[in-house]
Amino acid sequence: MKSTVFLLGFLLLSVGAFAQQAFKIASPNARVNLTVNVSKEGKLTYALNLAQTSVVKPSALGFKLQKPAISLTNFTLISADSSEFSETWNPVWGEVKSIENHYKQLKLRVKAIPANVLVDVVFRVFNDGIGFRYEFPEQEGFKHFIVADELTQFNLATNNKTFWIPGDYDTNEYLYNTTLFSEIHALAAAKKEKDIALQSLIADNAVQTPLMMKTPQGIYLNIHEAALVNYPVMHLMANTKTFGLTSHLTPDAVGNKAYLQTPFNTPWRTIVLSNKAEEILASKLILNLNEPSKIEKTDWIKPQKFIGMWWEMHVGKATWEKAGGKHGANTENVKKYIDFASDNGFDGVLVEGWNEGWEDWFGNWKEEVFDFVTPYSDYDVDALLVYAKKKNVKLIMHHETSGSVTNYERRMDKAFQFMKNKGFETAKTGYVGRIIPRGEHHDSQWMVNHFNRVAAKAAEYQIMIEAHESSRPTGLHRTYPNWLANEAARGNEFNNAPTLGLVPEHETILPFTRLMGGPMDYTPGFFKMHLNQFIPSRTTRVRTTLAKQLALYVTMYSPLQMVGDLPENLKVYPDALQFIKDVPVDWDDTKILSAEPGEFIMIARKQKGQNQWFVGAVSDENSRELLVNFDFLPSGKTYTATIYQDASNADWEKNPEAYQIQKVSVDSQTKRTIKIAKGGGFAISIK
Repeated sequence: MKSTVFLLGFLLLSVGAFAQQAFKIASPNARVNLTVNVSKEGKLTYALNLAQTSVVKPSALGFKLQKPAISLTNFTLISADSSEFSETWNPVWGEVKSIENHYKQLKLRVKAIPANVLVDVVFRVFNDGIGFRYEFPEQEGFKHFIVADELTQFNLATNNKTFWIPGDYDTNEYLYNTTLFSEIHALAAAKKEKDIALQSLIADNAVQTPLMMKTPQGIYLNIHEAALVNYPVMHLMANTKTFGLTSHLTPDAVGNKAYLQTPFNTPWRTIVLSNKAEEILASKLILNLNEPSKIEKTDWIKPQKFIGMWWEMHVGKATWEKAGGKHGANTENVKKYIDFASDNGFDGVLVEGWNEGWEDWFGNWKEEVFDFVTPYSDYDVDALLVYAKKKNVKLIMHHETSGSVTNYERRMDKAFQFMKNKGFETAKTGYVGRIIPRGEHHDSQWMVNHFNRVAAKAAEYQIMIEAHESSRPTGLHRTYPNWLANEAARGNEFNNAPTLGLVPEHETILPFTRLMGGPMDYTPGFFKMHLNQFIPSRTTRVRTTLAKQLALYVTMYSPLQMVGDLPENLKVYPDALQFIKDVPVDWDDTKILSAEPGEFIMIARKQKGQNQWFVGAVSDENSRELLVNFDFLPSGKTYTATIYQDASNADWEKNPEAYQIQKVSVDSQTKRTIKIAKGGGFAISIK
């Protein structure tokens, strides 16, 4: 690791008793230009340009407090400092082997008037965007405070093409809407959604982050946050006439947003921007704004590929609960999954419905449902662990809380100790339903603290975790690398939703939105697209081609990749299954070959520690041709590329399972055009 710090001079600084004070600071490559002003009236604003093009117009910063009941919106400048920082650090796992962290920093200490409260506002300017946050230092007469709301603005310079979902305190499982910024209507969009179990909508002009946009000039920008700790999730309120956005924090049961005491730092507010869509996907800005790992010894943290004993409950073959005679998580059935995982080189088997309580878990807002240690009588946990060990497979624990988070907090130590004693290494947590304590939301400060506590507590027991129905991630997997993934978006279980389900463009938007904050457990790998296998009357279906399902293992990054379909369906196409067997879950390098949000994505990745590459490309509902330039390969070497692509007659609606495989020789000079079907994709294994 290498780091350097330099003091910088400001490009502009005018100081006077009543003068405007203006600071300009550019990114290391001088492309991103930030201007910060403290006006003579005391307004603190920032503005952002990419080269000479305005992207964010002057936007105000500040707070409204509930206790003490004051506004922090007018400031006088106390001091200003600048510096430059550069380092290269190595993630425990990830899309690349090493990450460059290079930025210029501006730190302003201001005093709110007339409240006499000191606030430090820190800006970091990277080559691909900015991050800024508020810091409340220790000070006389101001220790404990309650936030009524944060008043951060993002005043956009233009009416941008916007990829958005409705603002909602309890779910991010919406389909994305693609409209002009001026056409945002969150309540109308949410009204179409009939398959989301719990909605807590904010307003017609409320949207969630990460918020992806494209300006009329062709600049791509993404607004999100980094290092969300002890603070509620930030939503955004859109002024569709002026193209402005204002932060809106998730409240608690009595309407307060955050209970804080000095010293305290808010999360970073992030704006990633570039005139190339590919550079948005390649950005590591959010990761760089998170703290280094709190876990010193990390050799026990391992990316995993696994199959889940879950989909048969979704499609009607089995149930989570034992009552009724169709219990899926029985000993003999789970052994079949262990056999399949072992035969195909998968690391583990996730088992849902293994523990008592599923008969009374959903929708009852009940305090005591699960104890996380008591298996059903037909699930022999000890025998299965012995069987799995012989097969070189790990069982993955499932902790569904049913929203009763206080219950989970009380039992978490016992649950993790149970896992440690038995030999479980990974847990999937779930938070379906309304949260207990009552009145809290999935995105509230209380729940944000809970999710972070789970990561820290799991690390004490050397347990890896992933969370479903959580708040969307903000790069904290750098700080807690045992926190492998989250759901926090509309995942593949919505293929079985009776109304909207998933649409082909969804996978071309998620990497530009939800995945900006961290990996997603998206659960690809479906080979049977019509979901009437066990209930003939069902009309639900997977809206992709089979080849696209393979490509998702490359384009939807996660160190925790599940194979979604049933073993009997996967066995039907053993040559396609080979790609899933081969594709790794940890990488030394990633190249974003081409991309356009809402249309297509093509990515190449190099396997960790191996001279093997994998390429994935996915499309929306349109067919298209993509040119693959293999110049990412080392020069002077010839490789064998196995191409899994849509057949000439493939179509996500009419013929989704039609694919073809061919092997060709390639080198760094090779260029090859590959056709993608409607809702399709292709995957390439290069050895």
